[in-house]
Amino acid sequence: MKDKELMCTENHNSNTSEDGNPEKRLYRSQNKIILGVCAGIAEFFNIDPIIIRLLAVFFTLAGMGSGIATYIIAAIIIPKKPTDQG
Repeated sequence: MKDKELMCTENHNSNTSEDGNPEKRLYRSQNKIILGVCAGIAEFFNIDPIIIRLLAVFFTLAGMGSGIATYIIAAIIIPKKPTDQG
């Protein structure tokens, strides 16, 4: 029984999906201008960060500043990308 629980824990903590492919996670990026939110979203969707930054500015201006609150909430919720230092 413990072996089965250990296997479940190991599988749950690994960064791979059931089919063996790496699991895609959203992190704040190290390639940042302010807090790395826009760059992290761009890395997640595999697009240029400039596009996300321009969209963020557009939605902030169009939404009477609500983009600023959204950015701050995202910066709090989205974790920093872990570094791969040995």
